[in-house]
Amino acid sequence: MKSAVETLNPTRVRLTVEVPFEELKDSLDAAYKKINQQVTVKGFRKGKIPARIIDQRFGRGAVLEEAVNDALPKLYTEAVNEGELNVLGQPEVDITELKDGELLTFTAEVDVRPTIEIPDYSGIEVEVDAVEVSDEDVEKAVEELRERFASTSPVERAAEDGDVVTIDLEAKVDGEVLEDGVAEGVSYTIGSGELLDGIDDAVKGLEAGAEATFTSELKGGSAAGKEAEVTVKVTQVASRELPELDDEFAQLASEFDTLEELKADSRKRLENMKQYDQATQAQERVLDKLLELVEVPVPEKLLEDEINTRKHNLEHHQLGQMGLNLEQYLEIQGKTVEEFDAETREAAVKGIKTQFVLDELVSKEKLNVSQEELTEHLMRRAASSGMSPDQFAQAVVQGGQVPMLVGEVARGKALAVVVEAATVKDTNGEVVDLDDEEDETGETVEASSEEAAEASEEKPEA
Repeated sequence: MKSAVETLNPTRVRLTVEVPFEELKDSLDAAYKKINQQVTVKGFRKGKIPARIIDQRFGRGAVLEEAVNDALPKLYTEAVNEGELNVLGQPEVDITELKDGELLTFTAEVDVRPTIEIPDYSGIEVEVDAVEVSDEDVEKAVEELRERFASTSPVERAAEDGDVVTIDLEAKVDGEVLEDGVAEGVSYTIGSGELLDGIDDAVKGLEAGAEATFTSELKGGSAAGKEAEVTVKVTQVASRELPELDDEFAQLASEFDTLEELKADSRKRLENMKQYDQATQAQERVLDKLLELVEVPVPEKLLEDEINTRKHNLEHHQLGQMGLNLEQYLEIQGKTVEEFDAETREAAVKGIKTQFVLDELVSKEKLNVSQEELTEHLMRRAASSGMSPDQFAQAVVQGGQVPMLVGEVARGKALAVVVEAATVKDTNGEVVDLDDEEDETGETVEASSEEAAEASEEKPEA
């Protein structure tokens, strides 16, 4: 077999392969055997029909077609290996010549990973938010904890801000009650903003047994995005009583003995959260800077597939779970189809470039993934998927997704190398040391790599 590689563009090649007929012998034998098991000829036992009889009765062309179809995958793989190509996706194969007993010639056009030159990235500098926790931040956190320990007691008076009301709801669109527009016994805190726009004004001033009607745009369900006439009936009004902010509350709400200890712990937790956000910012911004430094051509077919996959996942998985279609989602988001398509394309391009660049870094830096690192990554992915580690691991193995997980971990390590080499400063001009934040780095990079590897799906905002 002889093969030649023609570069069509930086991301696509054409293979031309010539195969002497004798190299098709095994495939021809297999073709005769297969046809033997599928047909019957009077005077011959099944499976014992001579080749010349099959040629006469069913045509030599049928045999050649079966043999070529059998041989092509192996011949294509040999040509790819011989050309040392890193192919992407399935090839477009064209049989250009087939001379019985002499020669088979075919071409295969296929996308390939582009050659990428990774420049010196040690000069990358990014700015991130400073880790600053104010007294107001701490007070707000403690107040939120206090809210969780509030008690309620029914009262016989009109509803006021902060009260918890039990309500029945009925929504109509164009005068018709929606199938999913009726709810009873809903508990709602006035002023929380957790239900429909306009409901606070509607229920304030109502006593138990009273009702009101208001107009609001539905946020979800079968009529999401439409104006509805909503009738709300109050069945109970309850006042909320917050516990006193003292040492007794600290003992009730935490493992601490004093309110000061509780506040100190809240401050520490807020600092940790802001450090996590800071690390996330650093990785995202370093990645953006890195992509600016590298010229990465993107295969059009791969980009088209990535865009279609993202749209399919959004429409049939994420929006489906929310009871929305794409049109309703875009209306809620205030976006046109053109804007949505442009954003999806931009995200897909970035994802593909990210994967190419980080994979090249993995190779350049000779990064390996240990069993321990893979197991830790699997545990994180299992937790985010809502499955047990055993269930997730079994699904990964059965789906042949282990290489994908290994790739995610390796890309995470590659980005960590670049972040470590970069200069990260906060908004106060202080250099940020991310060495002690390896866990955060791993999880953030995981998100970046998943996006590049097609597993990352942006969650829609409703």
